[in-house]
Amino acid sequence: MAMTVVLAEDSLLLREGLVRLLDEAGATVVAAVGDGTSLVEAVAEHRPEVAVVDVRMPPTYTDEGLRAALDIRSRFPGTKILVLSQYVEESYATDLLEAGGGVGYLLKDRVSKLADLSDALARVAAGGTVLDPEVVSALLTKRRRKDPLAELSPREREVIGLMAEGRTNTAIGRIMVITQGAVEKHISSIFTKLGLPPSGDDHRRVMAVLAWLEA
Repeated sequence: MAMTVVLAEDSLLLREGLVRLLDEAGATVVAAVGDGTSLVEAVAEHRPEVAVVDVRMPPTYTDEGLRAALDIRSRFPGTKILVLSQYVEESYATDLLEAGGGVGYLLKDRVSKLADLSDALARVAAGGTVLDPEVVSALLTKRRRKDPLAELSPREREVIGLMAEGRTNTAIGRIMVITQGAVEKHISSIFTKLGLPPSGDDHRRVMAVLAWLEA
């Protein structure tokens, strides 16, 4: 059965294009709307697996999409969120990560690649966290506070950067050409250096990525 999606995009032309693209990616768009209020209403009606959301929508074109997405996560936690934006918004990505797993943030340019969109949808729907590499890169250049990650080694910084992109341990090992055991040792060391006590590994991964993005 195809994944069900509600789409929110204020541009009619882009909305129609995204509907076709999502269909090619194997999703069924059960509703396509142009503002945040309609998005929340559509999710309440259809209870889709994923809500694909633009950040800036009417009436003020600031953060309506994000606020609607966070409202959805609060009221309908079973619906995952994939944000598509033209812009890198530091606070938006942080807010999404704080909302828990099953979230993603991609730049709109990225969705022109069907394989990337399909992969992001699948990972978000499965409860993963997906951040566009360009979003991660931009966030890391906006460091405004003292870096709490100074104790991390270069390899650990590379690992946590890949964690921020939503990569699994297996994918991290493949990209860095190291063993699964080595990846796990790096992540364990990251948790220790960041002062993250034992708890659910998924939760600690999110907290580590938040520390990395806010540094």
